[in-house]
Amino acid sequence: MEISLPKKDPKKIKKGMLSTENKLLYIVIPFMLFVFVFGYLPIAGWYLAFVDYQPGMQIWEMPFVGLKWFRALISSQEQINIILRVLKNTLGMSFLSLGCSVLPMFFAIALYELRSNKMRRIVQTLTTGPHFVSWVLVYSIVFAFVSVDNGVINNLLVDFGVISQPINFLLDNSHMWIKMTLLGLWKGVGWSAIMYLAAINGIDQELYEAAAIDGAGRLKQTIHITIPGLLPTFFVLLLMSVANMINTGMDQYFVFSNAMTKSSLEVLDLYTYNIGIGAGNFSLATVISILKSVVSLTLLFSVNKVSKIVRGESIF
Repeated sequence: MEISLPKKDPKKIKKGMLSTENKLLYIVIPFMLFVFVFGYLPIAGWYLAFVDYQPGMQIWEMPFVGLKWFRALISSQEQINIILRVLKNTLGMSFLSLGCSVLPMFFAIALYELRSNKMRRIVQTLTTGPHFVSWVLVYSIVFAFVSVDNGVINNLLVDFGVISQPINFLLDNSHMWIKMTLLGLWKGVGWSAIMYLAAINGIDQELYEAAAIDGAGRLKQTIHITIPGLLPTFFVLLLMSVANMINTGMDQYFVFSNAMTKSSLEVLDLYTYNIGIGAGNFSLATVISILKSVVSLTLLFSVNKVSKIVRGESIF
């Protein structure tokens, strides 16, 4: 005796699929609007790079000067030296950050291997917290520790005879790249480890069970299962960091910059701020922003092509 199953109406199936697609589209629309307003709409401001900006004047009434401000970047040897110095600072600290990009992965592995769930939560909370602290507060904390008068570190170094007199670390221009990299690592390592912890939880647990049956300890399981499972995530984040290496941000360097350390801390974003807001030359600042965007896009597509060649799949 054959049992006949009810046939599904193709029209109803198609209608249900369209309804689901519409719901997903409605969810995406607010994010598309957000990207358009804050990502694409400001591109209209690039017109300032082709005019002589004059405060109080309508943008279409400003004198059109063509590529004048683009040529101003290389108008003199002094200007060229400034651009080279700023680029050296930007790329130097970016490469140091890239060199430390493997540390969040190993920190996530160490955190995952903690036996005590309570200790794991405490360590993760303490290391993630600095990410939400502004750089102004970070500067205050650093100042409290390294102050010449009452700084804890200076007092300890003097008491133990390491130095004869206190050192003003915030005015000392030596090793500023390393100092900023260490501060950035302290502030971001816990937050960056969250993505690796999520990737670890996505690894098939049966692999660990099979390895344990074969006699593999926790160390061998980490080397042969955890690390290979995290490498795809690591390479994607590394490639994205390479594509974004010229965008270092300015808040960290702005609060730590002073007359003594400016030559080592003035990165491209901070230089753009100083030219635009500080000196009032919005046209030249816009030119630098345009070039920065072009370089970032070039790096992004180049890294995407390298990823497709090396890994067999692209980032986007």
